[in-house]
Amino acid sequence: MSILDRFRLDHRQLLITGGSRGLGREMALAIADAGADVILAGRNLDSLNQTANDIRALGREAVPVQGDFADPEFVERICPELLSKHGPIDILINNIGGRQINIPTEDLPLDEWRRILDLNLTSTFLCTKIIGGAMIERGKGGRIINIASVSGMIANRGIGGRSYETSKAAVIQFTRATAADWAPHGITVNAICPGGFMTEPNQRWARENPEVIREFEAQIPAGAFGEPEDLGPLTVYLASDASRYMTGASLVIDGGYTLW
Repeated sequence: MSILDRFRLDHRQLLITGGSRGLGREMALAIADAGADVILAGRNLDSLNQTANDIRALGREAVPVQGDFADPEFVERICPELLSKHGPIDILINNIGGRQINIPTEDLPLDEWRRILDLNLTSTFLCTKIIGGAMIERGKGGRIINIASVSGMIANRGIGGRSYETSKAAVIQFTRATAADWAPHGITVNAICPGGFMTEPNQRWARENPEVIREFEAQIPAGAFGEPEDLGPLTVYLASDASRYMTGASLVIDGGYTLW
C-alpha cells in the first residue's frame, strides 16, 4: 500500500457547516478530491449550489442544505433529518463561526454575547452531539474536525468582541474533552486553529478597520495572510486514516503569527 493511500477518503461522507464559501468551501473541495461525498450546509443557496456543482465536477456526490446552523433549534431539527435521509456520516467539520462584532466588553449586550457563543460554540456542541453520537451508535469510528482559531489562544489587538476569543477557546477545550471521551469508540476529535486568511468576513474587516488588518499582516513572520486552499491538505489529513493516532490536538496554521 502506498503511503498516499492512507489519505484517501473513498466511500466516506462528510457533513460540513459553512461549507459553501471561504475556508469551508476549500475544505469541502479538498475532502471531495480525496474521494468523499459531501453534505454542504450554509445559508446562501447560490453559493451552496455553486460549490455543490464544483464537487460533482470532481466525480463526487454533493447535497446542499440551506439553513442557519447558528440557530440551536434548527440544528436539533436538521441533523437527525440528515442522518435519516443521507447517513451514515463519517466525517464532521464544524466550520461556521465568526467575530461579527467590534464592541468593547464594557458595552457588549448580553444578547450579542449569547449570539456569538451560539454561532461559534453551541453549533459545534450540537452537531458533535448529534452526528458524533450517531458515530458512536454505528460503532465504526469517525472523524470530527472543529474549526477553532488562534484567537482561542491569544487576544487580538485593537478590536472588540471578546466573545469570539472566549468561544473559540471553549471550542479548543471542548475538542480535547470530547476526544478523551470518544477515543475508545475509534472517533478522533481535532481542532484546526487558523490565523489570518482573507476570507469574505476578513475582507469586510479590512474595509471597516484597515489599520487593524494592516497591523495583523505586519506581524505574520511568513509575510502575508494565508490562502483558503492552504487548509485543504491539513483537513484531508485529519479526516483520513493517516491521522488515526492523533486526537485532541489543536493544530495552528497561521504563518507563524503566534510565534512572537
